[in-house]
Amino acid sequence: MPLAALLGLGPDLLGNIYGFSPKVAPENTVLIGVRDIDAAERENIRKAGVAEVYTMRDIDERGMRTVMDEAIAIASAGTAGFHLSLDMDFIDPQYAPGVGTPVRGGATYREAHLAMEIVCDSGRILSMEVVEVNPVIDEVNRTADLAVELILSAMGKKIL
Repeated sequence: MPLAALLGLGPDLLGNIYGFSPKVAPENTVLIGVRDIDAAERENIRKAGVAEVYTMRDIDERGMRTVMDEAIAIASAGTAGFHLSLDMDFIDPQYAPGVGTPVRGGATYREAHLAMEIVCDSGRILSMEVVEVNPVIDEVNRTADLAVELILSAMGKKIL
């Protein structure tokens, strides 16, 4: 898991590149939309001291706005801004079928766009990457097209 290496876990060759570790401050690290993690991932999250993990239940009960506002506050605390790693398997496979680990119960199309719109509105995003788009298993490019739409929302595309 790349995040584990950035947090200083895993092989020293990855976790200690350039002679320092961690590369990402765990107190500014937030996971959103978690719904299916294995025991090793769960242990790494605890061991690394990840600041907050929001499950899909948190989003269901508290709403995307509340979760995103809290997450942005944590990720931005004492920083110039934050990096967003958008993992497309955060989204329900009904909307994003071309991912390596499709698990039902993810974010809806609108929830994903709202999350990216809130990110943009925060004015704190410094960089972004999108992962988990697998064109080999995608259905007529649906996942890739959605990824582009979400990037546009995160970068400020507006309806009006």
